[in-house]
Amino acid sequence: MTDQDSTGEPYPGPIDALAERAIPDQGPDPYHRRRTGLACAITTVLLAVMLTIGGLLLRGWWTGRQVPAPADYAGSGTGAVRVDVPQGANLTQIGRLLLDGGVVASVQAFTRAAMSDPKAVSIQPGDYAMHRRMSARSALSILTDPANAGGLVIPEGLRAAQIFAAIDTRLGLRPGSAAAEARRDPASLGLPPYAGGRLEGFLFPARYSVAKVTSAEALLRTMVAQARTEYAADAIGTGTAAYQVVVMASLVQAEAQAPADFGKVARVIRNRLDRGMPLQLDSALNYALGRTTLDTTHEDTRIETPYNTYLHPGLPPTPVGNPGHAAIRAALHPTPGKWLYFVTVKPGDTRFTDSYREQQRNVAEFNRYQQQHSSSPGSGAH
Repeated sequence: MTDQDSTGEPYPGPIDALAERAIPDQGPDPYHRRRTGLACAITTVLLAVMLTIGGLLLRGWWTGRQVPAPADYAGSGTGAVRVDVPQGANLTQIGRLLLDGGVVASVQAFTRAAMSDPKAVSIQPGDYAMHRRMSARSALSILTDPANAGGLVIPEGLRAAQIFAAIDTRLGLRPGSAAAEARRDPASLGLPPYAGGRLEGFLFPARYSVAKVTSAEALLRTMVAQARTEYAADAIGTGTAAYQVVVMASLVQAEAQAPADFGKVARVIRNRLDRGMPLQLDSALNYALGRTTLDTTHEDTRIETPYNTYLHPGLPPTPVGNPGHAAIRAALHPTPGKWLYFVTVKPGDTRFTDSYREQQRNVAEFNRYQQQHSSSPGSGAH
């Protein structure tokens, strides 16, 4: 039987015999032709890809050129309109408020302007006086200036009486209106049970929008709700212990001259309470007397009031103001130390010690400083 290849022709014999056979001229190398064809095909594909990419880029550039800019007004606008920016609003939400109020022509124009301005991240919640038909950049310039946030700003440490007066002024009410509302039914304002119906200490310091507020009651209720939220976030607890934290924090807020001293002042208060020593804090006595002063005379320390911590040991019966977060945290976590006394000799110079003799020297220096600056001497000692 004869072996045959796939063509059915007889096998030509050994490979050396095949080499000796005459091979007819077949023209150019077929492998060369295949390589040349492949190269041409690759070149054609690459050219097509490049042309396609170039066409897409050109189309994208041309299409981008044809997208119209978002609608925008020119100038600073006319007329008056108020815009209430709530806490936590993002740029798109603010743009929508402006559009709905007729301030800007489109949300896109505002957000585009805001994205190109680093100050846009500092927009605060508040009640802004704006104009109708403002350019996006003009509207943004108003929103990025904190002085324009309006509303009602309650600084840390203000007493309830001061806050009542501020509410009356901001809402255009008759003097005494907010105080009367507070006395009418304080429990209805949302106070926690452990507050015992007392507002002092629960009017949380913050910026409040008044764009939609028409009554003192509504604003007081908002402040109390804010206090409960903030105090819960600080984990002050509930019941009598929580109330004592607020009382202590109000003393820290009133006594400390700088946030860096809050923890040390809280420690002095805690150490004195633990030893059964009178606190001897001017802030509590001044609260009872309705005054603010750096000077406390020896006659003052003999005034009979439960807020006179020169006469009565322990904390005063209520907070003496409305503390902020830093004071609350200091009351909860006083700085470790053995201090029993402190005195602010001069602005920026508060000295803490556990030595009564050293405290006397510091007080003497305080009195000299007061005399040199035309102020009558007082004890100033804590």
